[in-house]
Amino acid sequence: MSVTTPTTAEARAHAYARERGVSRRLYSAVRGLAAVVLRGWFRIKVTGAEHFPREGPAIIAPNHKNFLDPFFIGIATRRHVRYMAKAELLKGGGGWVLLRLGAFPVRRGGGDAEAMETARAILNAGEVVVVFPEGTRVEAADAIGSPHHGAGRLAIETGAPIVPAAITGTSHLWRGALPRIKRVQIAFLPAVVPQPSQQPDDVSGLIDELVWPAVREEYGRLRASPGVIAAGLAAVGVGGGIVARRRRAARQQTRLLDRIEPRRLRHRKAKRRLLGRVRGRR
Repeated sequence: MSVTTPTTAEARAHAYARERGVSRRLYSAVRGLAAVVLRGWFRIKVTGAEHFPREGPAIIAPNHKNFLDPFFIGIATRRHVRYMAKAELLKGGGGWVLLRLGAFPVRRGGGDAEAMETARAILNAGEVVVVFPEGTRVEAADAIGSPHHGAGRLAIETGAPIVPAAITGTSHLWRGALPRIKRVQIAFLPAVVPQPSQQPDDVSGLIDELVWPAVREEYGRLRASPGVIAAGLAAVGVGGGIVARRRRAARQQTRLLDRIEPRRLRHRKAKRRLLGRVRGRR
């Protein structure tokens, strides 16, 4: 795996993230606004909040469907959360805001030593870092991607527990420029605590055998759970068969995909294939 070198702007962003961190006033203001808007529109339901550590370092490892996922995680807990964001998002004025809301850049497609160092510094300071193991958004509602092992490496190196998390309802969230009316569910699962005897080579077992199977199972369970209306109808004997079929289908269709390339690479390859077909017809 190649190792990336940060640009000057990225180096400054990492320095800010390590030394200054979150702008508490801005974070509180944005979190309050996001809580009102997102909870009202998406009927957010949070379960397993007792598994979210009240203090000390922690790594949150959720599946990833939408760029709003970090905001959903942020309003699901009172603690400030820090998160890796692709370097492109931290460019320009919007990047200035995201940086002060707790984001720090990661360059995908190679080993980003600076991003890992920033994450270690944050964890060593007793804070919370959100790491999306899939490494990119996986749009398919019936599947999650195979995980990378960065979260496991951070856990073993810092001793921070990993809290698996499942998010449903954020796939295909937009209809044009407007968000769909959907129900978003977030579930935090019991923490996976690295053992002092574990070595860096154990990251595969930590993620592939403990963290990600829990996320996959919970993701299927959340997808299978009926909405409030459907559950109410089933309770009075109406639509029970539909609810049962939905549950069976959701559990059966939670596919585990191979590792997914970043969206920009997928789009670039798709354009090349389209261009090749066009040229082939000439």
